[in-house]
Amino acid sequence: MVKSTRHAKYELCYHIVFVPKYPRSHLTGKTKERLEAIFAEICKDKDLELAECEVMPDHVHLFVGSPPKNAPSLIVNWVKGISARKYNQRYDDRVKWTRSYYISTAGSASKGAVEQYIAEQEGDDE
Repeated sequence: MVKSTRHAKYELCYHIVFVPKYPRSHLTGKTKERLEAIFAEICKDKDLELAECEVMPDHVHLFVGSPPKNAPSLIVNWVKGISARKYNQRYDDRVKWTRSYYISTAGSASKGAVEQYIAEQEGDDE
């Protein structure tokens, strides 16, 4: 859906994928539910549209709509940084993300590209 600001019409959506820092992390059960709620909260606070949120056991997929004033890297920094901080302040178990991420404009991501990114992150404890 095309949206508007005072000077622009836009339809920008990003597919963002990232993984937990430690491969033994399992984003399931309560952790999954808590993260989904936190991602929704962040998007609401930052005036982003959370079109899809899928927390898998070993990675996260987000489809986020944003006004053109927000750089894609800024959106990723918000989502990863704020989610880890809020989660760790609220709950005893800890969440930490790798520094890396995969991002594409919606529609241009292939399943193979996302799978390759996830596979490359295995064992990356940077």
